[in-house]
Amino acid sequence: MDKFIVKGPCKIKGEISISGSKNAALPILASTILFEKEVTIKNLPRVKDIDTMINLLKSLGSIIRFSKNKKIVKITKKKKQSFFASYSLVRTMRAGILVLGALLTKHQKSIISLPGGCLIGARPVNYHLNALKKLGMKYDIKKGYIHASTKGKLNGTKIRFSKISVGATENTIIASCLANGITILRNCAIEPEIIDLINFLKSGGAKIKFIGKRTLKIEGIKSLESTSYSVMSDRIETGTFCVAACLTGGNLKINNFDPKIIKTELSLLKKIGAKIKVAKKQIYISGPKKIKNLTNLVTREYPNFPTDLQAQFMVLLCKASGKSSITESIFENRFMHVAELRRLGAEILIKKNKAFISGDTNFKAAELMSSDLRASVALVLAAIVATGSSTINRIYHLDRGYENIENKLRKVGVNIRRIN
Repeated sequence: MDKFIVKGPCKIKGEISISGSKNAALPILASTILFEKEVTIKNLPRVKDIDTMINLLKSLGSIIRFSKNKKIVKITKKKKQSFFASYSLVRTMRAGILVLGALLTKHQKSIISLPGGCLIGARPVNYHLNALKKLGMKYDIKKGYIHASTKGKLNGTKIRFSKISVGATENTIIASCLANGITILRNCAIEPEIIDLINFLKSGGAKIKFIGKRTLKIEGIKSLESTSYSVMSDRIETGTFCVAACLTGGNLKINNFDPKIIKTELSLLKKIGAKIKVAKKQIYISGPKKIKNLTNLVTREYPNFPTDLQAQFMVLLCKASGKSSITESIFENRFMHVAELRRLGAEILIKKNKAFISGDTNFKAAELMSSDLRASVALVLAAIVATGSSTINRIYHLDRGYENIENKLRKVGVNIRRIN
């Protein structure tokens, strides 16, 4: 199993380009099931979760042709389609559930394994199932598989999500595209990755529009047209590198990303003392000599502070002068990085879903164990500013969501190497 060796402390300096968004590419790939004709998707990130989704699509009857650098994929269909999504393909990736809505609306049946992914909380699929049921799905769960079917096409209806859910919003949008009539979705998630999915589907002819801040109107159509689409760049990778620059008092030019998407995060980094300039597709960020603390930072749905940057900001606040706190309101089990940060010398107290962080930490190198995707990158960030040589185990979590992260870090001054 691969591991990272990081020798610190290091200073981030230089420029990097942001890769395509994993969280945007996955629902877009799942929705290609709706198309009869060829679909071209550009700016794919080369990460494990994308490989898993591609293999899942192949198993369902998609023909996949990659460009040489594997950043562009052309997808067509075999005549014979499968409706079975196996546990072996879905177990490592939460987004596997997104083929459910696509298969139902296209083929009226599906057998799909309950999904896996990071162990950061329950993340129940009941929001997906309840919404699809209102569109006309009938289902049973047997031996860890959802056996779903419909009598004829799905039928448009009015649905209000009881809780804002990114995955359930995506699944229901996909399913509604080919349903009979009009579907109204209320209390939708409005993350940029959902907007990207909507824009992709609209490029193929789908009739989707916002009729309120969190309300969508989807008019079902018979089929989608051939299309070519470029996936948005990754906002969590961007945020991670912004934190890295601030953490090390470095200077970084970030290319290939629209800064308007992360206004909230950039505003918080300015509060801790960072100097930030933005251009059309660029961010220039300089870390402060002295990091200021933040009290009562709370993770919430977009456009608020994202849970996927909570662990990275926690590392930053460990180095701040004064005490800080973070409340995790999205997932109930997303503080698993705290025990490992304590091994590096952090003083963090957890009370229910709130972390109290004592600042002015002098991180000292240690051997560390990754627990999930974002926790893994937080440990890398902490190791970058720790004194000595740290070993980070189980980095396969990182490979699921960050493209060539060690190469990018090396280019901007981090002493990091991968060991098989």
